[in-house]
Amino acid sequence: MSEWRVSDDASPAVAAAFADLETVFAMHGERITRDPLSDVIRVEVEGVRYYVKRYRGAGKGLRRYLGRPRVKAEWQNLKHFARWGIPTAPVVAYGLERSNGVFARGALITRELVGTEDLAYMAKHNDARLRDRHWVAAISEQLANATRLLHGHCFTHNDLKWRNLLVNPEGKLFFIDCPAGGFWYGPLLRRRITKDLACLDKVAKYKLSRTQRLRFYLQYSERTRLSGSDKKHIGEITRFFEGRE
Repeated sequence: MSEWRVSDDASPAVAAAFADLETVFAMHGERITRDPLSDVIRVEVEGVRYYVKRYRGAGKGLRRYLGRPRVKAEWQNLKHFARWGIPTAPVVAYGLERSNGVFARGALITRELVGTEDLAYMAKHNDARLRDRHWVAAISEQLANATRLLHGHCFTHNDLKWRNLLVNPEGKLFFIDCPAGGFWYGPLLRRRITKDLACLDKVAKYKLSRTQRLRFYLQYSERTRLSGSDKKHIGEITRFFEGRE
């Protein structure tokens, strides 16, 4: 069984380029990443670049049979982001193929976000913008609002690292790459929320001031001052990865 969909607003050339899974898996392009289960290439159609992520397996053992395939989780999560008003890479085409009920392969195509850089790259290369308090404040506010929105839907990213946050030249923030995200409830939701915030702080504690980190938390929690529970939560966030870094 195979399912494949191309965005309704795709041009005829784009629709033809990504017509079906056979076409997508036969494509050649600039290699971006590759691992035993998947690869990502970049291709160009009508002067626009697209990222083609192809999965050739769902994982080892029971992962082959249980739960959503990663590619399906990723396209569904990006669609959640778009529906909630969180800027993300536009999904152009997606789908998967099963054999005897077992995931066989799948793909996701997204349009390039022109001119963007990820925050991890900026941190690694000591980008001057990270020393501009006005620029940092604007990005922090966008990140706090988007993260609060995710968590308000009982959804956590589960890999909310700086490398998965892109910024364009105009200072607009985008969320990308979320195959591990999902909905959680009760105590499990709180722990996942803490993990998301701790992932963000892993780099922030080296690149931002304590004041900037505190401002982000206050923006995220929509408070002007820390409460006792806030201070406890901040402690949980800062200790989350102790002994694992």
